[in-house]
Amino acid sequence: MTTNTITQLTDPQGFSPDPLTDLLRSGAQRLIEQAVEAELAVLLEAYASDKTDDGRARLVRHGHLPEREVMTGIGAVPVKVPRVRDRGDTAEKVRFTSTILPPYLRKAKSIEELLPWLYLKGISTGDFHEALAALLGPNAAGLSSTTISRLKSDWWKEYDRWQRRDLSTRRFVYIWADGVYFRPRMAEEKQCVLVLIGADEWGRKEIIGLADGYRESTQSWRELLLDLQRRGLTHAPDLAIGDGALGFWHALREVFGATKEQRCWFHKTGNVLNAMPKSVQAKAKGHLHDIWQAETRVDAEAAFDFFVTTYGVKYDKAVGKLTKDRDVLLAFYDFPAEHRKHIRTTNPIESTFATVRHRTGKTKGCLSRKTGLAMAFRLMISAQAKWRKLDGANRMPEIIQGIEFKDGIKQLQSAA
Repeated sequence: MTTNTITQLTDPQGFSPDPLTDLLRSGAQRLIEQAVEAELAVLLEAYASDKTDDGRARLVRHGHLPEREVMTGIGAVPVKVPRVRDRGDTAEKVRFTSTILPPYLRKAKSIEELLPWLYLKGISTGDFHEALAALLGPNAAGLSSTTISRLKSDWWKEYDRWQRRDLSTRRFVYIWADGVYFRPRMAEEKQCVLVLIGADEWGRKEIIGLADGYRESTQSWRELLLDLQRRGLTHAPDLAIGDGALGFWHALREVFGATKEQRCWFHKTGNVLNAMPKSVQAKAKGHLHDIWQAETRVDAEAAFDFFVTTYGVKYDKAVGKLTKDRDVLLAFYDFPAEHRKHIRTTNPIESTFATVRHRTGKTKGCLSRKTGLAMAFRLMISAQAKWRKLDGANRMPEIIQGIEFKDGIKQLQSAA
């Protein structure tokens, strides 16, 4: 006699032939219910001592709100939020509002991040429902083209408010600058999004500037920097990190002349190697790494001289690209060693936009100026929530105080 030990599970409505997905959604539903119940327990406990005139508890459970579905990365998850009844005589009644499931939440934050990414990848508004159905299941309700259009409008309004925020109380020690192209999705081929990220006195990174510009011209960068200054950003950053685009550096010297400059080693390495034959690129790349990975400036200078001597005669154009920025490539040695991995490249911007920037394909539609900015803004805000503080954040106040660092080490100040 053969015993069948395989349990037959219900096919989860065609969303996936793998029943594990259905189990995950059930588990997510239980976790959400437990979290909301925990929120409710805190509220009930806070009012546990409050009684009505006849001695009954003032605040009690009172059923649930109607069930609704929240779209998540594993499909639609049904949720119910409990209600409370306030039996007190006060005019203002106590209500329970879950922070996990706000009254009008219909989509998890992961979906909010997915939408602008898909749009910049080239999915047209009318194709969203089909694309999301493939990713989230056929019941991707509430994500029609009308919903997408409304979300784009909301994102633009959010960006517009953010762009006018007051900066008078802010102080940024480091800023990273780059121009991001979404070709061919931008309406104008030469148009790009100018991005500025800052690290404040607590080592927290955040986006501080986002605007469209014509290529990466001096005028476009000047307008962005002057706008930040007009809204209260009067303290010049101590160090700016960016690639060799002349537009930004010219504008920076005009607006924040006291800011020191650090060229991005990621961009510089690519520029130098592109001027050399592939047969020597791997070896030359290792010698470039010897420069910026050196422990002290003296060692870096020695590695720099070695590179020039080794490749200067045969590959003078490649070496010229390196030597013209020699001083500003080594500026990071005048800042804390803990910050080196953060300030040698524009990685905070590169990593955020890498997928979209390098993988966009040709599509039949183009982004308008407003849509492109709104999408870029949403991507940056989503990414910002996951950024961590700089290593050695306790060093930031020392930089602001003007304490000198040599080879990344704090220098003792002599007594007056």
